Amino acid sequence: MKSNYKKIGDFIELVDVRNKDLSIDLLLGLSVTKEFISSVANTIGTNMKNYKIIRKGQFACSVMQVRRDKKMPVALLQDFDEAIISQAYPVFQIKDETQLIPEYLMMWFTRSEFDREACFHAVGGVRGSLEWEDFLNMELPVPSIEKQQEIVKEYNTVVKHIKLNEQINEKLEETAQALYKHWFVDFNFPITKESCPELVSGSPELEGKPYKSSGGEMVYNEELDGEIPLGWGVSLIYNFIEDTLGGDWGKDKPIGNYIKKVRCVRGTDIPLLKRGNLIKAPIRYILEKNLKNREILKDQIVIEISGGSPTQSTGRSVLVTENHLKFLNEKIICSNFCRTLKLKNVLYSKFLFSHIDYLYSIDYLFSFENSTTGVKNFNINSFLEEEYLIVPSEQTLKLFNSHFDIIITHQILNQKEICELEKINNLLLSKMTKIGV
Repeated sequence: MKSNYKKIGDFIELVDVRNKDLSIDLLLGLSVTKEFISSVANTIGTNMKNYKIIRKGQFACSVMQVRRDKKMPVALLQDFDEAIISQAYPVFQIKDETQLIPEYLMMWFTRSEFDREACFHAVGGVRGSLEWEDFLNMELPVPSIEKQQEIVKEYNTVVKHIKLNEQINEKLEETAQALYKHWFVDFNFPITKESCPELVSGSPELEGKPYKSSGGEMVYNEELDGEIPLGWGVSLIYNFIEDTLGGDWGKDKPIGNYIKKVRCVRGTDIPLLKRGNLIKAPIRYILEKNLKNREILKDQIVIEISGGSPTQSTGRSVLVTENHLKFLNEKIICSNFCRTLKLKNVLYSKFLFSHIDYLYSIDYLFSFENSTTGVKNFNINSFLEEEYLIVPSEQTLKLFNSHFDIIITHQILNQKEICELEKINNLLLSKMTKIGV
């Protein structure tokens, strides 16, 4: 053992405080990405008195299924003063913060090498649980408190930049959703000479003004049972689709003929992908013949068809753009819990994606869900065959596409910077083992 390496158990102690008086109602879950998340558990009829209280500066972890997940979920509570979590999670804290800083310990838990060591020790049960004693006996370098503070400060500086870029990408996503609603729900798309020549020729001062708010003519449509701009039409979404391509899980490792390396998009990856982050989609290996039938190409829409929680609709979607593919520089497939929509005319891809994304945001897709096993499934065939899509003028559609492209380009640029910053953080984490006494 190196002179500055100490056992984790020398610095931490278990905490077991229950929510007996039901004073706390903020329920959090724990993810394999080592973060606290809003819990999606169905707690109806559950005795919340048995749930554990976790306070700011304390840790929670899961020692179950570590080998199966190849990660040990563990997180430091920093965003809330207190919350409750499942009684299945051990809660622990630093005994003496003058000897070890919680943020420094969390940095050590973040390292991929820590997960590999945890996986090595996780031999309990069928799915590989980690014994608590084995966790306590794992070691980490413990330099002076001043050195720990220096390392944490440097690491947090980069983390803050990453979070800032992620927040910007979330705002850009909201902007794209607001743009669609403003143009194609509220019908306040900008009046132009190309899209509304008759209107502009008679009143040139209307150019650039919002259509409906400026008195643009609306006509009743029977299929939608509502008004749409003059000259626009409607059509079933099915008429825009050339094919719905199925997914494939593939294999974790290149085994036999399963040697073609791809990224596999799952439903849980879609929120990240919408903000330009394809890098975190897991690597899979599939058969060459399957790749030919399932590779996701530019202007195709990936939509989740299974896996929604009791409080969350299925039907999350993402449009794969040229910028995504250039950034990733790898082939992509979707999992068998998703489908890929291939359009007959790619001019409508950004518009159709925005329409589906809008319907998801207002919970409209709940009406196309069914469940026989407790897992929600999205009936994509019924959706495509029953849902109508507004058909705007080609000029308006092209103008919308140009605005959409600007938003996506900014998201990709932000994501590139995030990836570079994450490389810096990985370097900082790797250097922790080289810290002298």
